[in-house]
Formats: sequence, C-alpha cells, structure tokens
Amino acid sequence: MLEPKAEAVDIFCGVGGLTYGLIKAGLPVIAGIDSDETCKYAYEANNAARFISKDIRKIEADDVNSLFGKADIRILVGCAPCQCFSKHTQKNKNRKKDKKWKLLDAFGRLISGIRPEIVSMENVSELTKQDVFRRFVKRLKKDGYFVFWKKVYCPDYGIPQKRSRLVLLASVYGEIELIEKTHNPSRYRTVREVIGKIDKIRAGDASEKDKMHRTSALSPINLKRIEQSKPGGTWLDWEEKLRCPCHRKVTGETYSAVYGRMEWDKPGPTITTQFFSYGTGRFGHPKQNRALSLREGALLQTFPKKYKFIKPNETYSLRELGTHIGNAVPVRLGVIIGKSILKHIKAI
Repeated sequence: MLEPKAEAVDIFCGVGGLTYGLIKAGLPVIAGIDSDETCKYAYEANNAARFISKDIRKIEADDVNSLFGKADIRILVGCAPCQCFSKHTQKNKNRKKDKKWKLLDAFGRLISGIRPEIVSMENVSELTKQDVFRRFVKRLKKDGYFVFWKKVYCPDYGIPQKRSRLVLLASVYGEIELIEKTHNPSRYRTVREVIGKIDKIRAGDASEKDKMHRTSALSPINLKRIEQSKPGGTWLDWEEKLRCPCHRKVTGETYSAVYGRMEWDKPGPTITTQFFSYGTGRFGHPKQNRALSLREGALLQTFPKKYKFIKPNETYSLRELGTHIGNAVPVRLGVIIGKSILKHIKAI
C-alpha cells in the first residue's frame, strides 16, 4: 500500500526557519506566504519552495488549495507575528488595536476555508492568556479537529535559548501531540557549544571571512558599561556613574534583563529582533566587549551556517536582517514539529 502524499504550506513564513526545519525533518513544503517581500531571497535560496508575497487577510482558501495539487494530506503551518502578544508589550494599553492582533483570526478563517487535514501554529506562550487564542482553538474544534497545544521550554528540544514557545497541533484524523523531549538539563545546548569558536571581532566590525559575522557599534558609555558587565550579571555590576537614570529609580530596579552578558555554559537568551543591540536584553558576548553578531544570532536560532540570508555582493541593513532572524521560528523547533506530524501520519 502506498503511503499518503503529504505537503505543507507555511503561512507567515518569513525567511524560512519553520519551512527549513520541516523539510529537514522529511516533510515537503511547497510554498511559503508572507507580506514582507524582503524575505523572498532567503526563503527561496534555501528551500525548494515558492515564496508568495501577500497579506494573509487578502488570501482566499482557493488560492492556497491550488498550491497543494494532488496531496493526500494537506498541512497548513504558521506563526502569526507575535510581538503584540509578548510579555514585553503587556503594559501597552493599545496593543489590541495593533493590526497584527487579529492575524490569528485571519489564520483561523483561512483554515476553516481550506480544511487542511493537519494544522500547526507556533507563537509566544503568553498568547494562551488571550481571547484571540481561545477563539482560535474553539474554531478548530468546531471544524472537527482534535487539538493539542503545549508550552515548550526550548532547551528541552535542543534549542540553545532560554525561551518558552507555544506549539499547537491539530488533526482531523485523531489525537496528535508533540514528540517527547530530546534533551535533559545535563545535555542542554550552550552558548559555548554554538558560538564558542566564532572569530573574535570588535563592536562595530565585521569578519573578513564571514559577511554575516557583523556587530553593531557601541557608544563610549556603553563600551564602558560592557567592560564592567559580568556573565549572567546585571547593570548592578557597574559603578554608579554608568547606570542609566531610569535604573537609579526604585521602579527601575526590576529591569535586570537589559545590558547583560550571556554565560558560556548555559543556553542563551531569547533571540528577539533586537538581539544585535547590547542595551535591549542579555545580548552581550560572554567575553568580548560587544553584542551578538548577526551570524551568532542566526546560529542561536539554529540556522545552519550555510543558510543564505543575503545575495552575494549585496549590501544589507543590520536592522532589517536582525529583524528577519529574530522573527524566525528556530529551525530546530521546525524539525521537532515536522517529526511530530510525520509520527502522527504514520500512525493513521
């Protein structure tokens, strides 16, 4: 008996972290859809899949169904932009007015129209506290899906970041779940393991060997601050005169996760779109007086070093590329999702 043919389409695909992981796991991806045209080169240069630049709110079910061709099992995956759901925006009273807030509703509408056999959705774990998530799950169940979701601690699955993510899987065939953890605390991947052998460079410089190994410059005062920063420490390690005015207030004492250095023998911090900036998180190199380079951020996002982010001989924006890398689903998480789906399909 022939095995059923399964194919996936990746919504909100970005530069292809999730797509690349699914393909690596053995799950074919035929197309990725994203409204950001600047992601096209990286997506298509690394994946045997077509990039379609389009806003999900303007896509119809028939548009996506036509991509699947003769697939027996259609799989729709996606990670809606998650900044508005993040804990970093919880104090923003206007965040529900953000246009991105309703993109998950748009994804749900698309699923109802397409009726794919399997669905996967990945996002920040804080999303589970919102009505928009509850609506999404309710819609899936109403459409006949068995729904599984879990808050995943990324180091448990070989991702070298102290981040938690929400992973949802849904299937019309029956119960579906994520595969068992692949790593225990004694085997967590560390910063040293991932970037310990990268060439030494200074803040504001780039490696002659690797165009992606480029860092942002530091102001004179931030250079003094990082010189006094200890791995795993905070700005409390600095002498008083170097502290920011906001940190000198009692209300500022809780902001301990900024201006920090990573620790060599532990997983790194959550890679955000600002990971190349020393002052926006614990993104200081464990030893060198600089923030992470683009290459180091990509490696901590588990992109392979061979992944092509920029065209040969093309200049690029540090901020734009940092945003692409920070927004991506870690490749390794894509592998885990892909393996979970394939295990489910084999059990049908």
